[in-house]
Amino acid sequence: MKKTYILDTNVLLHDPNSLLSFQDNSVVLPIEVIEEIDRFKRESSELGQNARAVSRKLDALREAGRLSEGIALPNGGRLRIVFKKGGARKNGHAVFTTDSVDNRILLLACDVSKQQPAAQTILVSKDINLRIKADALGLLAEDYETDRVFIKDLYTGMIELRESPQRIAVFRAQGGLELNGGKQYFPNEYCILLDESNPKRAALAKVDFTGTKLRPIIDSNEGVWGIKPRNREQHFAFDALLDEEVKLVTIMGKAGTGKTLLALAAGLKRTIMDREFRRLVIARPTVSMGKELGFLPGSLEEKLAPWMQPVHDALELLGDLNMGHEHRRPGDLMRSGSIVVEALSYIRGRSIANQFMIIDEAQNLTPLEAKTIITRVGQGTKVVLTGDPYQIDNPYVDSSSNGFNYVVSRFRAQKIAAHVELQKGERSELAELAANIL
Repeated sequence: MKKTYILDTNVLLHDPNSLLSFQDNSVVLPIEVIEEIDRFKRESSELGQNARAVSRKLDALREAGRLSEGIALPNGGRLRIVFKKGGARKNGHAVFTTDSVDNRILLLACDVSKQQPAAQTILVSKDINLRIKADALGLLAEDYETDRVFIKDLYTGMIELRESPQRIAVFRAQGGLELNGGKQYFPNEYCILLDESNPKRAALAKVDFTGTKLRPIIDSNEGVWGIKPRNREQHFAFDALLDEEVKLVTIMGKAGTGKTLLALAAGLKRTIMDREFRRLVIARPTVSMGKELGFLPGSLEEKLAPWMQPVHDALELLGDLNMGHEHRRPGDLMRSGSIVVEALSYIRGRSIANQFMIIDEAQNLTPLEAKTIITRVGQGTKVVLTGDPYQIDNPYVDSSSNGFNYVVSRFRAQKIAAHVELQKGERSELAELAANIL
């Protein structure tokens, strides 16, 4: 049975391509949504970019017919724009006043549902309260879940396999081991080979590009830029960061697991010591925790200082670990342009080539923002996304709709991508305890 989906403004602002995400069903846009899109289109933010993209798509669709009568969409569905005629109903639906856009959308959804009793009418909104009010009116309401990836379903990037001592010995001697068939393994999926006779003995490996064989990881026991891995997951992270074949690395972990520090150490090694990249670029979304500080005076660098301070702290620590190499001090490298710290606000339109790029706090990105960043990558660039989906400050995404989860899920089968989940906090005993019990 065909369905009718009524879209709220926040769905279009979250994903301008959402018009084509409902297969061959009908899509309805209330006229109030168009008015809200018009108010957002003047903004210079990502919401403004999305609003303008929606307006362009709707204008292009007008060539196929009148939006008020309904036009065919490329995916087989139909789109139309509707408005409510007459005053408020007296059958109980007037319990909400019509002085807010949300309530007018609700009343219009009730009208559409009554006009098409044979079709299932569903209101799609990312606004929790609007979905609650819709339910109170007897309307079906859903969140927009096309790009949603729940944490419990998120790809972990790691497996454990129990093997005989003989098989592990073969792996160590030959530098590889054929995987048993019958199960799907992803390229660059990390593996802990546990000895069946003694689980405390293990070898670290990863699945090769074909998904059929295990191969050893890069040895980082001697440390990278003064940082030595303290657990198995950090060994895996360094392998992904140092592997020349891997162009996209996602590192997930709670506070204090070393996400940013490991990425910076590997970036400094490959950029400054090995000279594989032209420069090290570190960027963060400018989303604050708690209330905004308001207008910040000064140059662009001074305005960005509050958001970039965690990066400077990590660079300072790495500089202290290399006190004997003054020419490698991060402060000097930043002044020379070898290290660049910037905001993501100005990345659109750029082409970033031959750079080691770290996107910190990537859980605050929307899926579209994550796509915008990764599509800026030019030849020879490596991109590292670090994030903790449990610590989100962006009000427009949550633990399952953020861009970090989206990238992890979509790239897990690609041979140029690797994902590592850091599980053990190494910042301090207090930080680890706080992350677990608070």
